[in-house]
Amino acid sequence: MGSLTVPSSGLVYFDTNPVIYSVEKNPAYWPLLEPVWQAAKPGRVEIVSSELTLMETLVGPLKSGDSALAQAYEQLFQQAQTRLLPMTQPILREAARLRATTKLRSVDALHLATAQLAGCALFVTNDVAFRGAAAIAVVILDDLLKP
Repeated sequence: MGSLTVPSSGLVYFDTNPVIYSVEKNPAYWPLLEPVWQAAKPGRVEIVSSELTLMETLVGPLKSGDSALAQAYEQLFQQAQTRLLPMTQPILREAARLRATTKLRSVDALHLATAQLAGCALFVTNDVAFRGAAAIAVVILDDLLKP
């Protein structure tokens, strides 16, 4: 199993899946993500995501009636080392450009546009659609699990 190389500083963007894996402490992915959270505690890096992530993460708990899990997602981005980035018109325009020039779906284009315009040093995901689509470094978690 590989490991995720944490940047020495800057913003690390978490797509929705790494957020879910972090909150739910997914046994396959948490060991890969924990070093990023450890680096964020002293402020070496900041973990960011789009406000869109809040909507995406709340769907499952709301469907299943799991209010504790919904609250855990709400609280994650209220921590000092994390931040949800707002969707702005420049992000929407960049997402449209990405949709037009790549095979990314609209939601994925919004995530990538948010990360790129925020100047993120790293984009963490588990979606292979981002492979080769980003102008920033992308880590696909499943790639780290391969021998």
